[in-house]
Amino acid sequence: MNKKNFPFVALSLGLLTMLVVMKGVQTRADGSTSIPLLTLLVVSEFAFFVTAIGGYLGIRQIRASGMRPLYTGITLFCILLSVGFLLLGIRLWPN
Repeated sequence: MNKKNFPFVALSLGLLTMLVVMKGVQTRADGSTSIPLLTLLVVSEFAFFVTAIGGYLGIRQIRASGMRPLYTGITLFCILLSVGFLLLGIRLWPN
């Protein structure tokens, strides 16, 4: 795979993972989550790293070849998703 295409893959994987995590965070009647907490934390951490790498490679590509609207948008969404996964992981962490 070409490094130039990684932000596209990272964004799609990040969006899919965000859907899974948002569905898994929903609590049951007994107060537990639909997906075990450790699994949610691992998935959030994995998605954080994937989207952060996608944002980093996107910024490198933009600096090398100039700003193109689609590529810039994909890079910004990767960065926003990585920040979202970071905050979600912190929020999920038990006190």
